[in-house]
Amino acid sequence: MFTIAQIKEAHSRVKSGADFPTYIQDLIALGVKGYDTFVNDGHVEYFGTDNFRAAATETYDSITIASAPNKERFIEFLVMHQDGQTDYLTFCNHAAQCGIARWSVSIIEMTCTYFDQSGSAILIEKIPS
Repeated sequence: MFTIAQIKEAHSRVKSGADFPTYIQDLIALGVKGYDTFVNDGHVEYFGTDNFRAAATETYDSITIASAPNKERFIEFLVMHQDGQTDYLTFCNHAAQCGIARWSVSIIEMTCTYFDQSGSAILIEKIPS
């Protein structure tokens, strides 16, 4: 099974959202099936086969999540990030401003779903291979 150290190594090569597809390919090679990222503090829970789980508990200062989602503005921020215009922490702050509390990546389905605080899906995007 994979370790958080291996995931951190793969993540260290990510400079912006433009690097995300390569990162996903690295995770596939490690055996990661999916993960959840929590915007309020940055912790991430990774999932593998046979219910294997590993958590990255290194966090950043708490970010307040807006109570109401703003899907249109979030899409603008997401496009900027995927274009390499923002770093990870800036993207997390933008997501919080737009009411995004968590995102969930399914490597099996090759999707990334962004959720608000109530758990409602705000946006589902296909991950490019």
